[in-house]
Amino acid sequence: MRVLILGMLMGGTAFSLGAQPPAQKPPDAAELALRALVTAAPRLALEAAPLTVTPPAPDFAIGMVSWVASTRDGTTYLLQRGDKADPVIAVDRNGTVLRSWGKGLYVMPHAIRVDPQGNVWTADAASSHVIKFSPEGKVLLDIVVGGQPTPCPNNFCSTTDIAFAANGHVFISDGYANARVLEYTATGEKVREWGTPGTGPGQFKLVHSIQIDATGVVYVADRENGRVQRFDQTGKYLGEWTYGRTFGLEADGAFMWLATQPVQQPNLSPGWLLKVDTKTGKIAGWVPSTGNHGMDVMTSGELLLGPGPSRVPQRYRRVP
Repeated sequence: MRVLILGMLMGGTAFSLGAQPPAQKPPDAAELALRALVTAAPRLALEAAPLTVTPPAPDFAIGMVSWVASTRDGTTYLLQRGDKADPVIAVDRNGTVLRSWGKGLYVMPHAIRVDPQGNVWTADAASSHVIKFSPEGKVLLDIVVGGQPTPCPNNFCSTTDIAFAANGHVFISDGYANARVLEYTATGEKVREWGTPGTGPGQFKLVHSIQIDATGVVYVADRENGRVQRFDQTGKYLGEWTYGRTFGLEADGAFMWLATQPVQQPNLSPGWLLKVDTKTGKIAGWVPSTGNHGMDVMTSGELLLGPGPSRVPQRYRRVP
């Protein structure tokens, strides 16, 4: 038997597959302009379908999938918040669970990434721990970023995402209570940090995702300011894109993918996965999406999105 992944609210209320999307506000001028800009670009021939998982045991159930990541061999890692399965779950392309781990290591699992060597990294939005695992789930490094308030309101006060530089350094976005980006060596020694609260260049209002492109430019999703800022690796501001409230970023060669939606609409509203040319900053393609948060691009060119509509993650395949 195969099951659709059902999500959970923070308080534990289950979403059904027929759950209604958040109530939409009438579009303002900024939203209308953004919609016109997006739809003027090519719509990509990708079609979304729910990601399914075959339960390995009768009592197995997956809660809200916060983030998704994939490997070169097609393995997909899910980072989920339910208590009836491990937080980190690896599945193959058919939805068979290959392995899982992580119980007791998280307060609020937020992001999951796979580094160039195939190791798995996660960020906890409450505990401020960024953990590096082997592909089999062995803890290889635990970076305690710290600096979050105590108590942590709503369990969202800490790290949000991880990115990898060519020299092996790790960049971490710390965006719920803080407004900063931190750089660490491959062995976990802190190098620097930058960022302050605000709306100006180099300032942030909820740093939610981070990526580094092939040229070494750092991209930061400044979520509640409705923009993606660009920096060099010392924190020097290079410019920004204003393509809406961006939740997730994913570097893909000469392009950067954005999981985004109009700023004024409530979280998890309909939006887009945007393919942006990193040289020009222009939209090279898009597909409609709902429930945007963490995303990834598979080596096959398919897209992964979590948590997705009604909190069910999606896989975007090419239309035959």
